[in-house]
This record gives sequence, C-alpha cells and structure tokens, in this order.
Amino acid sequence: MSGESHGSHAGRPSSWAAVTVIFIGFVVGGVALCNGPTWILFWVGVGIIVLGLLASWVVHLFSDVVLDAPRVIPEIVDYTLFGSRSKKRRGGEAGEVLDLPTATDPQQTPHG
Repeated sequence: MSGESHGSHAGRPSSWAAVTVIFIGFVVGGVALCNGPTWILFWVGVGIIVLGLLASWVVHLFSDVVLDAPRVIPEIVDYTLFGSRSKKRRGGEAGEVLDLPTATDPQQTPHG
C-alpha cells in the first residue's frame, strides 16, 4: 500500500457521542421492560433514543462513512484440510498457481 492515507472507520467523537446516547436509551428501555414492565421508565428510554437521533442528525452521523482503498485478496491455490500442497487445484494440474495477491476494485465488484 502506498504512503497516502485512505481514511478510517473510526468516526468523529461527536458521532460516537450521538451513538452512545442512542445506546443508553435502548439500555434504559430494555431494563424497564425486564423489570416489570415499568412503562414510565420505558418511555423515558424512548425519549432518550429520540434525543440521540436528533443529536445524530445535528452532527451529520452518516457523513462519517469512509470508503476503503481496494483490498488485496490472495487467491487460494489448494484446498486441503491442513494447508499442505496438493494436486487438487482449481482447473486441474495446470490450474491456478497465483503466488501474488490480486487487487480488486470495490467500485467494480459488489463486495470488494
């Protein structure tokens, strides 16, 4: 990989704060349903979730998505149980013999 940075999936602290508020709301609502159910505490949890959703809208939570650089995936040559070399290769004896990984472009292939 080259020396240039391709970003990360870490996210900004403000986005993590919004996600944390939403998570706390789910925990409060879940505890309320398990203890009774305690409906007042459940609706408090729903209110916390709504506040977290509003916070995620304010901090533009979904703008944190960063696309990776194309991944380098090695091509599998043999399929033995313990990883030893065998003559069972895709394509027979003259089949795949790639020793170098193949780079794929996530814009061209659906799953990178």
